[in-house]
Order: sequence, then C-alpha cells, then structure tokens
Amino acid sequence: MSRQQRQALDALLRSAPRSETRPTPAQLRTEFATAMTRPAPDGVVTRRTVLGGRPALDLEPAGAADRGRLLYFHGGGYVIGSPDTHTGLVGELAGRAGLRATSVDYRLAPEHVFPAAVDDGLAAYRDLLATGVDPREVVVAGDSAGGGLSVATLLAVREAGLPQPAAAVLFSPWVDLTLSGPSMRTKEEADPIFTEADVRAYADLYVGAGVRSHPLASPVFADLSGLPPLLVQVGANEVLLDDSVGLAGRAGAADVEVTLEIGPGLPHVYQSEHGRLDEADAALDRAARFLVGHLDASLDLGRSPALLDPHVA
Repeated sequence: MSRQQRQALDALLRSAPRSETRPTPAQLRTEFATAMTRPAPDGVVTRRTVLGGRPALDLEPAGAADRGRLLYFHGGGYVIGSPDTHTGLVGELAGRAGLRATSVDYRLAPEHVFPAAVDDGLAAYRDLLATGVDPREVVVAGDSAGGGLSVATLLAVREAGLPQPAAAVLFSPWVDLTLSGPSMRTKEEADPIFTEADVRAYADLYVGAGVRSHPLASPVFADLSGLPPLLVQVGANEVLLDDSVGLAGRAGAADVEVTLEIGPGLPHVYQSEHGRLDEADAALDRAARFLVGHLDASLDLGRSPALLDPHVA
C-alpha cells in the first residue's frame, strides 16, 4: 500500500490549482487554512493560552507524562500557518510522545519581518523557563519554516546564555533563505508542491532587503556548536532537500549529535499525512521515540550523583 499511497499523494498534490498571478498573503493564509487544518486526534485536549507574549495553543494528550514539554513552531514560509492549521500534526506528535505541547502563534511576515519570528521563539522559550519548567524537560520541534525557526531559536537561546533543551525534531526544515542548495533546481520537477520561485517569494516577504545569509534567517550558515541532539526528517522529492542535508552536515561538523532521515519518494512535510500515508505514521513514531529518549537521558543525567554532588567520584 505504501507505494500506492505515495503515488496517490503525489497526484493529489500536483492536481492543486495554481494561479497565474501570485496570491496575496491574506489569500495564501485562507487557502492554507482550508487545505491543511485537521483536528486534534482523539484523546488530545486543546486550550488557548499565551506564551512569551504571543497567543499559543496547548495540546495535552490523555495520560501525558508529568514531566516533559514540547515547544512547537508551525510551518508556512514565515507568512502563513498558525497553531490551528497544525493542530492535527502537533497533536499526533504530542500524543505519540505522551507529552504536553505548546504551539506558538509567532508573528508573520510581511507585517512582521525578520527577526520578529526569532524574537518570539526566544521569548516563548524564556517564558517556559520563567514559569519553572526545567530546560532538561523541554524538547523542540517544527516543520518547514518552523523547522528553521526551531534552529534559529536554539541559536538565540545559546547567544542569550540560556541552557539548551533536551533535543529537537525538524520536519523538512527551511534553513537556507539564499536558496543556494542544488536541490532547489534539481528537485523542482520531482517536487509536487513548490518551485524555486514559490520559495523565493516567501523569502522576499520574510527578509525583504535584509541579509538572507544571516545565521538566524538561514541557520545552515550558522555555527551550530552547543546545540542539542537533532533529528532531521525530509522527503527526497522536495526542493528543500539540500537544506536538511546541509544542516545535518554542518551540525555533525560542529560535534552536534544529528540523525538525518531522507524518505524516498516523499514530499515536503510528509508527516502531515498521518493516517493516510504509512511513512508519515512511521516517521512520527520515530520522532516521538527520539524526543522521549533524549528527554529521559537528559533527566537521568541531571539526577546523576556526580552532578548532584561534586564530591561523588
């Protein structure tokens, strides 16, 4: 079934109508919300909240562990999307991991250009710590632009002198706003969703005349040392493939523990097809295990007698 599912999904994505004129941000937001919004899975309760001065959505699975918190940043090219459009995806990841999640409604371009989203990401993380959440109990995740924002937030956390979270999961992260990766051109025919022009239009709205290679706009060019363990999942059939490959390479060179998974025949953020695509469910299961495993390891390390008492050998 998996091959048939992949082929059917590719055909469905390619059948989406494309306008001859580029839609406005407002039109894009409406279309995205209509196409992408899925409800939280059974057993996951949602609640409106505020984090870091921004609206946010809490998602709490039934029987969620007392420890652990997932901080999520939605995708949408920094222009579209919201916690509402990603309720299904975040709820699935939270439910499989057994963690309470908070999805942040960070400010969007073009009304709020770079680095507004990064400022909101850092503010959300600061707020979690200020409310008493142990950073060793925090894990971060994001998709597409939200994946790039996740990495940028970790960099901002490091520069602010704050402790890093336990781990991060990135679904098809957009981390190169210069569009320099070869896959931006070599994968254009294989990608059923985006063209190079599409991606460039989002970069124009988010960065404008700013420096697109700035490490917080394009974390693939950043010094990634000191970041927590990363899991990067990307589809082979997407123009952003080399964003993930380049990020994983840079992270590994910086001595960061990183796992890169490339799904053959799969499109951008294929995890959003959970329940309809076998690979999506399997990827979410692996992501959940990764987060919980590193969360447990971080907490166990914090309880180490050698760390609790410097006199213990």
